[in-house]
Amino acid sequence: MSNWVAPFLDHPVDATVDVPGSKSITNRALILATLADGPSTITGTLRSRDTDLMLDGLAALGIGIEYGTDPSTVTVTPTPMHAATVDCGLAGTVMRFMPAVGALATGDVVFDGDEQARHRPLGTVLDALRTLGADIDGDGLPFTVHGTGTIAGGPVTIDASASSQFVSGLLLSAPRFTAGVEITHVGESIPSMPHVDMTIEMLQTAGVTVEFDTGATRWRIGPGAIKPVDWAIEPDLSNAAAFLAAAPATGGRISVPRWPSVTTQPGAAIVGIMAQMGATSELAEDALLTITGPSTLKPLDIDLHEVGELTPTIAALCVLAEGTSTLRGIAHLRGHETDRLTALRTEINRIGGQCQETDDGLIITGDGGVGLHADLWHSYADHRMATAGAILGLRVQGLQVENIGTTGKTLPDFVQMWEALAGITL
Repeated sequence: MSNWVAPFLDHPVDATVDVPGSKSITNRALILATLADGPSTITGTLRSRDTDLMLDGLAALGIGIEYGTDPSTVTVTPTPMHAATVDCGLAGTVMRFMPAVGALATGDVVFDGDEQARHRPLGTVLDALRTLGADIDGDGLPFTVHGTGTIAGGPVTIDASASSQFVSGLLLSAPRFTAGVEITHVGESIPSMPHVDMTIEMLQTAGVTVEFDTGATRWRIGPGAIKPVDWAIEPDLSNAAAFLAAAPATGGRISVPRWPSVTTQPGAAIVGIMAQMGATSELAEDALLTITGPSTLKPLDIDLHEVGELTPTIAALCVLAEGTSTLRGIAHLRGHETDRLTALRTEINRIGGQCQETDDGLIITGDGGVGLHADLWHSYADHRMATAGAILGLRVQGLQVENIGTTGKTLPDFVQMWEALAGITL
């Protein structure tokens, strides 16, 4: 898709947006269903590039994947796995969750992905699997797992300070390891710990006992069965955050149905963060969440270590706030789809904002959006960068977003949904 002119609004937004299922929950459910003792049916499955890469990778290994009349309903039937080639694209969950699954196959499983993905850190999980008995050639994409059908398992020490996915990627397959696994984390604190909590909760739902310490440094799973579960996937709250941001960005109102009252998704934190910026929220009995924006956005001083994926959305709102915001605890974002800190600094400054990069975050000085001007907002093949540009486009007439199609990574219908939010009908 060519450069997309983001919709501009000269009035407060007022819309309801129904957001598809969570990528994080979908891809965890698919791994657990693959390794379960029987078939599982997943409803509300997110169908996006990241999740379709997971589905295609599992199908390539020989796992039975059957789609219902509604393509978001998927039945997964475990079968003996064989040699395959897995395309990871830019999906962190595929490149970090599936190597352990590949080691449980019989035959060589070759992993590769987009050129940009070859720079994403993978050595931690690959080295851990080697320690646990897997035979792997390579330290990053492309790499080959020489599957033998088993992994010995046992104790392993890792530094997961670059990504919580290193822990989740081992835990999800651990019950199928001959001796289970005992993971000890050493190093700085793990970012996005709510995603590890999500993994543990889903394992427990599938009948797996997970022992862990409260300091988030040790996890143990013994060998055993993973029971089949018919999973119902919650809406993706991180994707929802971009749509909700339209309310504080314009002083308007956005509602999202099916908002869970209890969840392990870190994206749920967006409600409290927007409240700090002056927005109000209401969760109705029918699970309809409504965010109403203030007339003037307040700046933030906040540690986003646990919810780093929300940073591009929050940074866009900070550009539109009145005053200086400090976003901290997010050095790990340099290893995401792109170096998100440098990308945000570059693009915010390109359109007339004021953004400085720090060792672990950003300092953004907003003037209510007064000094912003139209230009080309580069997405860096990063879906969250693209949606941040869309948010700013609501206030910057003529702002173009490069490669808006990259939003298909987690939300294929983003453009249509965003234009509907803005009142554009085709």
